[in-house]
Amino acid sequence: MTDQASARAAALVEQPMRIAGPRPGFATGTVSSIRDIVAHRELMGHLVRRELKARYKDSALGFLWTLIRPLTMLLIYYIALGKFLGAERNIPSFAIFVYCGLTAWTLFSEIVSTGTSSIVANSGLVKKVYLPREVFPLSVVGSTSVNFVIQLAILTVATVVAGQIPLGTRWLYLPLAVLVLYVWATALALLLSGLNVYLRDVQYLVEVFLLIFFWASPVVYSWGLVTGALTEAGLSGTWVETAYLSNPITLIVLGFQQTFWVAGDGQPVPPDLAASLAVALLVGTVVLWLSQRVFARLQSNFAQEL
Repeated sequence: MTDQASARAAALVEQPMRIAGPRPGFATGTVSSIRDIVAHRELMGHLVRRELKARYKDSALGFLWTLIRPLTMLLIYYIALGKFLGAERNIPSFAIFVYCGLTAWTLFSEIVSTGTSSIVANSGLVKKVYLPREVFPLSVVGSTSVNFVIQLAILTVATVVAGQIPLGTRWLYLPLAVLVLYVWATALALLLSGLNVYLRDVQYLVEVFLLIFFWASPVVYSWGLVTGALTEAGLSGTWVETAYLSNPITLIVLGFQQTFWVAGDGQPVPPDLAASLAVALLVGTVVLWLSQRVFARLQSNFAQEL
């Protein structure tokens, strides 16, 4: 590097940090942000396809891994928890029960964890060209949805094979639970991906909190076991039960179980589950809007921070 170039680089280092991009107001700019994202929908489609190709690049089995991974997870939980620890003694059709929770949890955790690191992972593009940065966490939502559809198909086939085909109004729980899942997961992915640019510890904190929330939700144990433990401890109907049911993941998993877990008919269910899901959807929509506005404020200096 020449002396002139070195002097120029040193002078740039001494310059204070300045806002490098548009920084709209917090309460305004929502419509323009949505228009900007829609205008770049073709780019988002390319990012989704790139993510899917990169995920199984150079692997011999390719997309077969989308089947092998969830089936392996189901087998492990079924044998380890169902057979060895005896969970299937208290939970009828334990395999279908546990797969309901795993299908919902896998989509939620993948959107949040992969979405959190999506801006940093695409730093090369962020630094070179202007584009709405929301497309990166949103492209993660698109790519993970492909696996989700496959897992949902496996779950449906499993109910047919087991002779426990879900019919009737129980299907109304599914769209409600899926909407709550997407709204909350997208909101968290947007907010955390923006914060992760400035504080890289966020992505490691997310791993810890996802582990906590996995066991704080009825994914591998039933709501009946929770109510039994709360009643035994004298905590039924208290703020502990309210806090447990305030977790949107708990409501989402219960919504999936109400749809697909036919053998669980007659098992304890939280009162007004559909109404609770509707409230979670309403609150999640507000959180999604707030997350997008915070993201819009943070994205101005992404290129400099990266």
